[in-house]
Amino acid sequence: MTTVQTSESNEMAIEQDSYRYLPLDSILTPDEIAAAPYAVRILIENVARRAPASLGTVLARFRGETTECELPFHPNRVMLHDTTCLPALADFAAMRDSVAELGGDPGALQPSIPVDLTVDHSVIAEEYGTPDALTANLNIDFRRNSERYRFIKWAERSVSNFGVIPPGTGIIHQVNMESLATAVWVDRSTEPPTLHPDVLVATDSHTPMINSIGIVGWGVGGLQGQAAMLGEPVTIQYPTVVGVRLTGRLRSGVTGTDLALTLTELLRAHGVIDKFVEFHGDGALDLGWADRAAVSNMAPEYGATCALFPTDEQTLRFLELSGRSAEHCRIVRTYLDAQRMMCHPGSPAPTYDENLELDLAEVEPSLAGPRMPHERVALGDVPASFRGAAPAPSTDGGVDPVFGQKIPHGPIAIAAITSCTNTANPTLMVQAGLLAQRAAAAGLTSKPWVKTSLSPGSKVVTEYLSEAGLLASFEQLGFYTVGFGCMTCIGNSGPLHPRMEELVDDGVVPTAVLSGNRNFPGRVNPRLGLGYLASPPLVVAYALAGNILHDFDTDPLGHRADGTAVYLRDLWPSDTEVADIVAASVRPDMFRKNTAAIRTGTAEWRELSGQSAIRFDWDDRSTYIRRPTYLTGLGAEPSPTVTITGARALLVLGDNVTTDHISPAGAIQPNSAAAEYLRGFGVRPRDFNQYSTRRSNHEVMIRGAFTNPAVRNRLLPTEVGGPGGWAYTADRSRVVPVFDAAPSYREAGIPLVILAGKNYGAGSSRDWAAKSQALLGVRAVVAESFERIHRSNLIGMGILPVQFGDGDTVTDHPLDGTETLSFDGLDRLEVGMNRLTLRITHADGTEKSVPVRLRLDTRNEIAYLRHNGTLPYVVRKALAHSTTGRPTTGRHS
Repeated sequence: MTTVQTSESNEMAIEQDSYRYLPLDSILTPDEIAAAPYAVRILIENVARRAPASLGTVLARFRGETTECELPFHPNRVMLHDTTCLPALADFAAMRDSVAELGGDPGALQPSIPVDLTVDHSVIAEEYGTPDALTANLNIDFRRNSERYRFIKWAERSVSNFGVIPPGTGIIHQVNMESLATAVWVDRSTEPPTLHPDVLVATDSHTPMINSIGIVGWGVGGLQGQAAMLGEPVTIQYPTVVGVRLTGRLRSGVTGTDLALTLTELLRAHGVIDKFVEFHGDGALDLGWADRAAVSNMAPEYGATCALFPTDEQTLRFLELSGRSAEHCRIVRTYLDAQRMMCHPGSPAPTYDENLELDLAEVEPSLAGPRMPHERVALGDVPASFRGAAPAPSTDGGVDPVFGQKIPHGPIAIAAITSCTNTANPTLMVQAGLLAQRAAAAGLTSKPWVKTSLSPGSKVVTEYLSEAGLLASFEQLGFYTVGFGCMTCIGNSGPLHPRMEELVDDGVVPTAVLSGNRNFPGRVNPRLGLGYLASPPLVVAYALAGNILHDFDTDPLGHRADGTAVYLRDLWPSDTEVADIVAASVRPDMFRKNTAAIRTGTAEWRELSGQSAIRFDWDDRSTYIRRPTYLTGLGAEPSPTVTITGARALLVLGDNVTTDHISPAGAIQPNSAAAEYLRGFGVRPRDFNQYSTRRSNHEVMIRGAFTNPAVRNRLLPTEVGGPGGWAYTADRSRVVPVFDAAPSYREAGIPLVILAGKNYGAGSSRDWAAKSQALLGVRAVVAESFERIHRSNLIGMGILPVQFGDGDTVTDHPLDGTETLSFDGLDRLEVGMNRLTLRITHADGTEKSVPVRLRLDTRNEIAYLRHNGTLPYVVRKALAHSTTGRPTTGRHS
């Protein structure tokens, strides 16, 4: 329930209705409001309304009277998707068991704020290129995942404040923008109703897409999301805000994707990890809502916590277009204007901590690759970037017997229009559709080795494409709709063309081109080490070319029946043509119709049943849903101290170790330890499914830890071990996969440490990247730097995120695995950079002391470490406050 200080709240009238609100000008002076970034205005209102005891400290930091402070942020809602929600629900059920086993009331453990689950991460693009691909893939999804979905049905019956957007509906971030976000929250549990900014967190790193319409929200790990569900604040350090002034306009033919990739390169180079980014200037005001969405969506790729475009007339136009009521749009305008949280032309720019500038006229057509999202490459330079990553083969394969054509160097194995980043953008989708229409009219086709797919983030997309007559044009080139979900962008790409699978085994190096947000090696497909991010129209163009080395300026995409060459420039539609079709085909009634049905689901979904008891009845034979071992046998009190002595290094790794490297999301390979485990339960290979869909079974997930082929343990000689992470056993008698090595240390009572370089834990927000390390016995990770969400997740699992000192690197301290590692200084934990000493004792008895720092941002994080993780902390807190009643918080209306 919203907390409002009555003495500091006012009422406003909107039409005939009265509303309460907490005036920002009762907290800040007019000059202070004008100087505050818009994100900071929203944060200060949140603290004043929900955590007034902390307001003085936050204002002191705002006014420059202190340099550090915690900011307790209380979201009014939480969003999850299925690969984070299912393990969160397993944790939730296990926490109820723990509360009951310790003598408390398990029914008292309920979310205190609304929680929405969007099931969008499970469907796989197995079938493609046919009219029934959508139905076939959804049928496969239900066959494989019905047990998981019945578990969700249990949550619907047993967990209050919990709603579901079923499979086959859309992608979490697009659903949020189109249907769930309110911009201003109307809390009708008070009388009169209370207005405040709509603020949220979600367990996906691309949550900042919602920042494009003025809403402050960001991605958190599953552990932090669970704590927020139960009323814990999401506590952050008061943010550094980077102002990015945009000037000018995008040139004709330059897309929102090109801008997003350009800003990703710019901001990653500047350094915005853990910072808020706020866009302003005439160029920002002129930028449409859909292009803003692409820019904000990429926030985790440039490292920012938030990427805010303040609410303005563009935002209100989107709210109207997406079917929000006229009454609610009036509430948004009136409230935000009263609070000076709405940006108008001519408004003075706030005062930012750091400043950057970009002239939109300088943005050029671009891709990103071949390995990282911030590796922006001008379209004309793409061939050179690929050649630098994959030298040409020494032999010419000739005409392929299956395809009847010569397979070029750098064949496109996957061309996917996918993800929340770009399928939310009508301009981009219509551009791609018109390009496909013109290509089909010219007699061009996609190359036969290219796996083509269309997986929109919302059914609204296929409706307006169909209205414009463009869906059929996509299909003529093989871009049939394969599902409504993340799919290829998160690795649910399914197998390649069977012949391409053989060619990869023969040494051919193919690549993927997708309209997504990540291209880490092996992420899109385990057979593909290289990939490029591109706008939807360029995805279509590359499917026609079939080759990443294609030069679009000089090489034709094909020929008409009369022999006339067809170039990309001949197919590219004009901005005016695109704008006219968008205006005629994208209507509010489409959004209203979609929003009205988002919780209905298919007949298969409606027919599923589930348990209804407060405590979930675990099945010991289940290969999907198991009670996690880290929530068994909890004591009522935590250990009195945090200590790590006599540890050993399990892995020493390099830079840019992503959460994909640590805990995979893609297909479970037949020769893997996870597959061997599943076979033991009688699971057939066709139903091994993805790691992402089995995250509620710790036995599967721990077997996948560090199995990514790109992982290389620097403790081992180059010639020792196989693909993925291998390690010495505790007695150093063998080198085996990490999953087999870790138990030998646990049996010997030896804690483990991982050492790494820069940006440890980059990428997805998945909490299993931390959970798997905890289950392996890892107590600390020592790295040169951490990505934001993973650092939080490590603490959430009781693992210490320790950083080397400035200028110190992992390579400065060569290890061979025989050393013991101990940490001095853990007896005095405090918020900030805790100075510790890492003592490295070599086998010959010599000792080296390395100054390191344990970064703790909040007092809550200290509490989580002392309790060995967020979940034990929550269990003990729930136990202490356990009553026979249940917390209830009504949804807004």
